[in-house]
Amino acid sequence: MKLKVLRLALLAICLPLFAISQQITSTVRGEVIDKDFQFPIPGATIAIFNGNELIGGAATDGAGLYIIKDIPVGRYTVVASFVGYQKVSLPNTIIKSGKELILNIELQESAISIQEVEIQASKRDETVNEMALISARQFTIDETDRYAGSRGEPARMASNFAGGQGADDSRNDIVIRGNSPLGLLWRLEGINIPNPNHFGITGTTGGPVSIINNKVLSNSDFFTGAFPSEYGNAIAGVFDLRMRNGNDQQHEFTGQFGLLGTEITAEGPLNKNKRSSYLVNYRYSTVSLFQILGIDIGTSATPVYQDATFRFNFPQKNGGTISFFGMGGLSNIEIIQSTQKAPTREIYASGGGRRDEYFWSGMGVTGLTYTKPINKTTYFRGTLGLQREMQRADHKLIYRRINTVDSTFILDSLRHKLGYRFFEDKITASFFINKRIASRHIIKLGMNNDIMHVNFVDTNRNDATGEFVNRLDANEVTALLMPYIQWKYTINEDLVLSTGINSQVFLYNSSFSVEPRASLKYQLNEKSSLSFGAGLHSQLVPTYLYFHHIPNANGELYRHNRNLDFVRSGHLVLGYDRNLGPASRIKIETYYQHLYDIPVEQTPSGYSILNQGSGFERFFPSRLVNAGKGRNYGVELTVEKFFSKEYFFLSTVSLYESKYKTLTGETYDSDFNGNFVFNALGGKEWTWGAQNNKSFSLGAKITWAGARRYTPIDTMASRLAGETVLIDSLRNTLQFKDYFRFDTRVSYKVNTEKLTHEIGIDLINMLPIRMVPDLDNPREETLSIGNDNILKETYTGGDPPIITENQLGFFPIFYYKVDF
Repeated sequence: MKLKVLRLALLAICLPLFAISQQITSTVRGEVIDKDFQFPIPGATIAIFNGNELIGGAATDGAGLYIIKDIPVGRYTVVASFVGYQKVSLPNTIIKSGKELILNIELQESAISIQEVEIQASKRDETVNEMALISARQFTIDETDRYAGSRGEPARMASNFAGGQGADDSRNDIVIRGNSPLGLLWRLEGINIPNPNHFGITGTTGGPVSIINNKVLSNSDFFTGAFPSEYGNAIAGVFDLRMRNGNDQQHEFTGQFGLLGTEITAEGPLNKNKRSSYLVNYRYSTVSLFQILGIDIGTSATPVYQDATFRFNFPQKNGGTISFFGMGGLSNIEIIQSTQKAPTREIYASGGGRRDEYFWSGMGVTGLTYTKPINKTTYFRGTLGLQREMQRADHKLIYRRINTVDSTFILDSLRHKLGYRFFEDKITASFFINKRIASRHIIKLGMNNDIMHVNFVDTNRNDATGEFVNRLDANEVTALLMPYIQWKYTINEDLVLSTGINSQVFLYNSSFSVEPRASLKYQLNEKSSLSFGAGLHSQLVPTYLYFHHIPNANGELYRHNRNLDFVRSGHLVLGYDRNLGPASRIKIETYYQHLYDIPVEQTPSGYSILNQGSGFERFFPSRLVNAGKGRNYGVELTVEKFFSKEYFFLSTVSLYESKYKTLTGETYDSDFNGNFVFNALGGKEWTWGAQNNKSFSLGAKITWAGARRYTPIDTMASRLAGETVLIDSLRNTLQFKDYFRFDTRVSYKVNTEKLTHEIGIDLINMLPIRMVPDLDNPREETLSIGNDNILKETYTGGDPPIITENQLGFFPIFYYKVDF
């Protein structure tokens, strides 16, 4: 009986995957608006093509809205056009049965001629931000799903682009052109946000799992240098993320189950007549399934996390829009090693296996946005946001000995080592006005303001004296003000200038900067263009460093880094872009970055803040001064075929140097100076069925990169100090072996009349496959999958005193998704 029930249940699950209905179609609808000033464009034409065959079309109504019904499921090219505007072509547009396709299209008015002619211009990688002319790329949500090994995360996906590197399987930190991950800025809906990752450490921008869910995102931008003046408090790059609106006419749902989490997404109308809508998503971790299946996740502990995202959109009668949005996540992990009888693999732990660690983290951001096209030459957008970033940790030091009988651990005692509570709250206000002056000039004037309340407490036991040392005890309010102005001048049909000034004021210590920036793009011919960008950029150091205190000569605590100035960088970029065909291109960029006013230790050492920003440990250097320097320079090559004719490929090569100087003028390789990165990825899709309602996709990716530099550990000094001590005179003279990883991705999708089912698996680090000696029984062999990439060296305090820890090995990620 039980077997019969199991068969029936299995049949019920699988039957929809093979069902074929009479007619499987869907609906495409949305609005067409002016890109610069966001007003609706009545009378615009929307056409859907399958190759050269017209499948359907419509014109927008007086509110700029359109609807095209009964379009068969599949991949199409959507073309939008209107006289006096540049035509937009959207290839590889996926139409599926489980959801309507809501396609809102922005058209760029021609600055040269607005006569009764159609301007022929479109480019697949054009950024959402119209002021960006170089070192910028728009990425689509389809790309975060399509790229093998990306796990649906923007940062892991962007590490495939030229200039980006993410050669750390345990985290999604991204190194941009040799810069520390500290230099990256995350933005959501126009406001700067804290680290949007689970298990994030203050002072970092990455983590093991992203809180950002790609199911709620719209197309967004990624910048790698010389970015426009509206982006402040960053010296390396920017992720500018935008959320989509929910369906305002029909309730829709997506359910997904996978090894990284179980989630549900819901969207639909709040009021159909007023076109108000909701979009919500919730996910809870299921990482414990990896451990049940015997898959190495780098720790014997069970990470627990959950996250949620929402957006409510309310169009107004006057043409304005009010939206309420939010995103947040909570995570915790307990790495208990005192109960272990033998060493375990703990790549996320600190202290070399000699600590029990309890860690909790969270972040949240919510905001209210008002947008209003004041007229056809003026547009306003303002956002008021609240956000919190928090971490809490407790560490206990393990004292144990080895059982002489069976060589297992015997616990003697636990002793409290450290504890900290970090809370950083912000009230964020961001606004700008776009104004067209004549046909060729657009001025963007705005301001980003962060009012910060910090509550930091940190206590650490000195291993030498046994006494607790208070390193942080701050409860204060300060602010960072960032006004800017940007001017875009279309000189002629082939030449565009974008220039502006960003300014920053940190009220806590009166740090101030004025940062001019400019970029120029010249269209050589229909296929080729040259671009140039230059600008100054600055950034705060991690906030808690300003409040770190140490005793002075009288034993009184004082904040020795209170007066640290901004970290500063000057960017120069030159680029060449050539279209090789309707769906392919080659792009070359070369760059030089001069970093100055870099915090280094006042006591001569090899320390520089340019080496911080990755991993799971905070850093507490001695007194810092803005006397260091650095430089990054390199060249990048991109060869790409966008998805068309059911396949795509992307190949990038980055060659670079990343150096820094300390107070004494000595030059070192930075931690992130890997020298080269090579990525090659691609994918193919096959469709079949009576109505092409079924598809099978296969993708693959190769990453080969120079590994991180590292400094050897001083074993004797570490034993005396009870913690890791590096040989400073040999700073970054060593380098781990090159990083290599091969990933593949397989998925199967089927559209039924009301549902879209998708099953997929990412096989991360699946080569080489070989037989190796069994560690428990050397006479036997066991199957090993994946390359042994090195993560770090760790001081254990035991025997051996130093161990080399590898990154994650073979890592399969399965998911099942249904849209309805």
